[in-house]
Amino acid sequence: MKFTERDGKVLEVEVGDLKTLDQYVNKTALEHYREMFKDIKSRGIHFVLNFYHWPLPLWVHDPVRVRKGDLTGPTGWLSTTTVAEFARFAAYVAWKFEDIADEYSTMNEPNVVWGLGYTSVKSGFPPGHLSFELTERAFRNIVQAHCRAYDAAKSVTRKPVGIIYANSSFEPLTEKDKEAAEQAEHDNRWKFFDAVIRGKLGEEVRDDLKGRLDWIGVNYYTRTVVKAVEKGYRGVGGYGHGCERNSLSSAGRPTSDFGWEFYPEGLHDVLVKYWRRYGLKMYVTENGIADEADYQRPYYLVTHLSSVRRAIDDGADVRGYLHWSLADNYEWASGFTPRFGLIQVDYSTKRQYWKPSALVYREVAKSSGVPDDLEHLNRVPPVKPLRH
Repeated sequence: MKFTERDGKVLEVEVGDLKTLDQYVNKTALEHYREMFKDIKSRGIHFVLNFYHWPLPLWVHDPVRVRKGDLTGPTGWLSTTTVAEFARFAAYVAWKFEDIADEYSTMNEPNVVWGLGYTSVKSGFPPGHLSFELTERAFRNIVQAHCRAYDAAKSVTRKPVGIIYANSSFEPLTEKDKEAAEQAEHDNRWKFFDAVIRGKLGEEVRDDLKGRLDWIGVNYYTRTVVKAVEKGYRGVGGYGHGCERNSLSSAGRPTSDFGWEFYPEGLHDVLVKYWRRYGLKMYVTENGIADEADYQRPYYLVTHLSSVRRAIDDGADVRGYLHWSLADNYEWASGFTPRFGLIQVDYSTKRQYWKPSALVYREVAKSSGVPDDLEHLNRVPPVKPLRH
């Protein structure tokens, strides 16, 4: 594998002969994916194929060694070699599934990798090594990895290539915190997208990064309330992700089994801001709630879909909405405890059961929007306690 690197900048990756690479691939795994993907297409579903969602092979990243501060072994996104390997992988996947995929995404929530892996290390996400310097290095290499993967995929396909990003709506606690909220939004969102769309990485504008995005995948669950402090800003507890589970936020909003605040207005804010800044088409690629009782989820669905509708009315080019998730599933560092599914899964028997919210979503899908007889759910769910 050959790639051009200067001072940590991966400028070009030679993908090489994909037919030769094909000789080393696990054909059983490849066929397993092909069967799943063909089944999806046979059901008339628009298929977006995502290349990467967090895990890396151990020969690319040994998170235990990195957690201990040993940077001599496979270091994942701290290494420019991983940038080149990922580009080659992207080219191969696009080449093998070009007959099935409608569009591609290079990564899902790359900001979780550098943010939780190297800064918010108590989250349980690997490698769990606290270092602001390594956070920045991982960020820069992931920016380059997306751009080189975009180029590599485009060498074998003309289909759109986007990226899926974890978003929050950043809001000031008070009027005097407005500048702090804008800085938080820049650091957590615009810094990345300005790099892959405008080529601006730090103080430098790089042509090899510019224009490497066809669409934006918006994952949204709740907001972040920001307060100015002496050395910048911080998130305020009691709002957004920082609430008690199954309680009320400081704003009196209900919270989920995960302790995330019910805040549909933020999705409209995120979509409209993306559109006005970049003018690229978007999909809402994740949006949902951990709610085992399925009480809040019908309200969550309708209110957030209404926020998408308002964003479209305000000019945003939103092409689709994907709810997280179809069925209860493994939620990374939180295991199987949070229940995000429209369908309940009995993990002991693997049996699946429809929740009431699944029926709501079915009616929305059949109507291509929220039907009139579900508009009563377009509000924050009532939180009055039961009478005794």
